[in-house]
Amino acid sequence: MTKPSVDIESIAVSCIAGRLRALNRVVTNLYDDALRPLGVKISQGNILAITAKLGTARPAEVCEMLQLDTSTLSRNVERMVANGWLEIVPDDGDGRSQPFRLTAEGRRLMEKAIPAWQRAQTQAKKLLGDDGLALLNAALKRTRATPD
Repeated sequence: MTKPSVDIESIAVSCIAGRLRALNRVVTNLYDDALRPLGVKISQGNILAITAKLGTARPAEVCEMLQLDTSTLSRNVERMVANGWLEIVPDDGDGRSQPFRLTAEGRRLMEKAIPAWQRAQTQAKKLLGDDGLALLNAALKRTRATPD
């Protein structure tokens, strides 16, 4: 039997996916800690921000923008509707999609969250540094580039 060229130790310490997930948890915790007094998580805050930008948000569009699967978005939207931050709006299409928008309470929450978000953003920028941010932006741009 041929010995694999990569051993378990290499995978444990060099897996790109594992290291990105660890970094994601660290950065997410910065934002979640900052937003905790408002009762919102950054994952919800991102959905609220995209919804505020769009006015009326269509699930497929939000999923594409945030790289979310539909079940994750659906669970989050349900919670945010229950919290009074989002409302489902009538769909003028085929009825399968459930567009949503911010409520007045959701808009107030977003306005209150801005200073906390800014503090977390500053911490994340400091943590990653200018070089890390440049690499992050370049990597994201490559993932969104359309092949020729």
